[in-house]
Amino acid sequence: MEFTYFSPSEILKPYIRHYYLFHSASDTGFGDTVFPSGDLEVIFNLGEGHWSTQDKLHPPVELWGQITKPLTIQSAGKHTMLGIRFYPHSAAYFLDNPIGEFNDQVSDLTAILGNPIQQLHTQLLETTDKIKRIEAVESFLLQRLIRGEKRSIRIDKVGHILKSMTGDPAETRITIIATQHGITSRYLNKLLYQHTGLTPIAYNKIRRFQHSLKLVAKNDQPLTSIAYDAGYFDQSHFIKEFKSFTGLTPSAYVKNSSPVNQLLLQ
Repeated sequence: MEFTYFSPSEILKPYIRHYYLFHSASDTGFGDTVFPSGDLEVIFNLGEGHWSTQDKLHPPVELWGQITKPLTIQSAGKHTMLGIRFYPHSAAYFLDNPIGEFNDQVSDLTAILGNPIQQLHTQLLETTDKIKRIEAVESFLLQRLIRGEKRSIRIDKVGHILKSMTGDPAETRITIIATQHGITSRYLNKLLYQHTGLTPIAYNKIRRFQHSLKLVAKNDQPLTSIAYDAGYFDQSHFIKEFKSFTGLTPSAYVKNSSPVNQLLLQ
């Protein structure tokens, strides 16, 4: 089981966190659980194996919406996958639909974008060269970016708002941020949900959880220290929220952490 990460080109760096290739040579089936990350992903399946959720097979080209609760997946067969990981708001530059429509599900991107994405998938299957595959993906993304240029001002605004949110989910803080950007807090909520699939409070909770997850995975601090470092009120608050996002207590996660989730934390 191997992950290889690739940085996007300079022009796409504001929109793409990274690309990755996942390869698994074993055809032994296994189950795993995906946790909320705050990011959206597109995955091209290029191998013989397949993934499923609740016995429903994933499509050849997957769009992962915002995951807001633990999602169990199953693997069968050998895998080669090419993934695109967006920032919380940046998938909206490339998709016409409101992002919240895709929450907590794996959608068929071919059904959403049609023939162009099908052609790209075919193109990726025709070569095993890693660089050529990334170049093909980047060419497609640049075309989509130009096509959606008219909506970029509004999405840029969402990006600026997210940068203003430093982890305080209090309503007063949201009101202050909305005022700074010349909008109402109600419109801020609507704007963020439309372009990220998350409310401001949900965004901050997932952001805080992801920070705590990295600290828990290191397993070199007591839970009390992790709780305060990650911005929780106390250890009880931290454990309750951690369990809501993983289905496990922090201690149980350390004992049962899966290979896929460990790789994703790198």
